[in-house]
Amino acid sequence: MRRLRTSGLLLLFPVLLVAAEQDAIAIDNTLRNRHLPYGTVLDPVLGRDGSIVSYTRCGDSAIWTGHYLAAEAFRYRTTGAPQALENIRAALAGITRLIDVTGRDVLARCAIPGDSPYRAGIANEERAHGVFHATLDDRQWVWIGHTSRDQYMGVFFGLAAAYDLVPDPEIRAGVTAQVTRLLGNLMSSAWNIVMPDGTISTTFLIRPDQQLTLLQIGKYVNPSRFAAAYTRAAGGLAYSVALPLTIDSADAHSSYFKFNLAFINLFHLIRLETDPSTKNIYEDAFRIVRSTTTNHRNAHFNMIDRALHGPNASRDAETVADLDAWLTRPRVDVLVDLRGKVKACGENQGCQPIPVAQRSTTDFLWQRSPFQLYGGHHGRIESAGIDYLLPYWMARYYSVIQAPSSPQIEPRP
Repeated sequence: MRRLRTSGLLLLFPVLLVAAEQDAIAIDNTLRNRHLPYGTVLDPVLGRDGSIVSYTRCGDSAIWTGHYLAAEAFRYRTTGAPQALENIRAALAGITRLIDVTGRDVLARCAIPGDSPYRAGIANEERAHGVFHATLDDRQWVWIGHTSRDQYMGVFFGLAAAYDLVPDPEIRAGVTAQVTRLLGNLMSSAWNIVMPDGTISTTFLIRPDQQLTLLQIGKYVNPSRFAAAYTRAAGGLAYSVALPLTIDSADAHSSYFKFNLAFINLFHLIRLETDPSTKNIYEDAFRIVRSTTTNHRNAHFNMIDRALHGPNASRDAETVADLDAWLTRPRVDVLVDLRGKVKACGENQGCQPIPVAQRSTTDFLWQRSPFQLYGGHHGRIESAGIDYLLPYWMARYYSVIQAPSSPQIEPRP
């Protein structure tokens, strides 16, 4: 499909919207057919002929499945597409398996059948995280542990979005069940993520902002179980929310993924808060990370800002332009090297944000530094495209992008 640039944005808007929705549907079709071999998001490694020879990025399967669930929830609420509802059910089932397979209401990073032809390669790649074995529904599974806070935050982000946007009793009951299992286990484990061998992979004790978001979501989907716990925690921790975000924002370049976690975390923490004074405290924390990233040309962060704070003409036009630019990017991890082509202000650091179309290839663009000068690899790993789907469908839901004038025909599953 020919790509349209967004110069003369308003004149091109109607045609751009048709192209954008067609692309979103095509990206989803590819994702369903190639990136969900066992129910959660994995990225295929391609042979020279384009066939799938293995899978990778299993260690981040949970977080991106959560983002995908959120994207499809926004899509379903916006369009009512039956395929979107099927995708939501599939993603929720995949997340449920990541909990079931551990046998202790802990979240796995990913899970693959023991008889998978890709098992050995994935287990070897993820061995540093710990490889565990389980029997589930009379089938042998291998799952990856040492689960991080990132994986939990991504899953809770998606679960809460699905609960909020999909008025389906079965979906809502499923979300409530999984939130209750995960959050109940964390609370009973003193906010530690404990593996079956007794080791603690990480803790939420150092992140009051994340504790409060998990409890906020718990209160929303299961108030009888978690409302009182949230109220107690907010009374003691609300003023601490800004501290870790201030530390994160002191360095706008390294570990840039921390900003994605901050935005998805604050999205639910702020929008679900009912007490005005507490909400103001959370908004102050949001302003810290937003002021650090506001000129980063980040469509994902822009859409969360739009969701929380309403329209802004220049920001929203930037979002549309950058989503359009995303469509021109490679879908595999080809090497990008801009050294000597743009002004550098540090090792692998440009002085200004790199235009979206020229940025290094990666799994989820908006969690990578926009100043990065080089990155990528051999062009064999295909990305899932969730970094387009999520901000695109949020943009549709929040009317940053209007619906095409002519209905789009979805591909058959």
